[in-house]
Amino acid sequence: QVQLVESGGGLVQAGGSLRLSCVCSGFAFNSFTMGWFRQAPGKERQFVAAINWSGTSPYYADSVKGRFTISRDNAKNTVYLQLNTLKPEDTGVYYCAAEGRSTPPRPWDYKEYDYWGQGTHVTVQS
Repeated sequence: QVQLVESGGGLVQAGGSLRLSCVCSGFAFNSFTMGWFRQAPGKERQFVAAINWSGTSPYYADSVKGRFTISRDNAKNTVYLQLNTLKPEDTGVYYCAAEGRSTPPRPWDYKEYDYWGQGTHVTVQS
């Protein structure tokens, strides 16, 4: 049974930080590209970051470059997203996702991803 379980969301003031985690099971985690997406109320799901199977090639949306960091620990089947210098527009439900190709051609496209977590809420107050 495939499971992706996110945690670490919460309420934070603008300028603050959070660290999201996504613990995975039921698939070959260390051969999957992992991604983070977010969805604000009334808006489409938005790409945030992705990382290849080895963790050597992170990829970010322009809106989060320099503030967010994606990483992974293949020994723990876990992918992380460090959120720094948070802004109110970062508010949303953050989802982790798994993509079966080691080098997906469109890591920013949510339709590329095979498995999804249930999401964790992040609220940034101004």
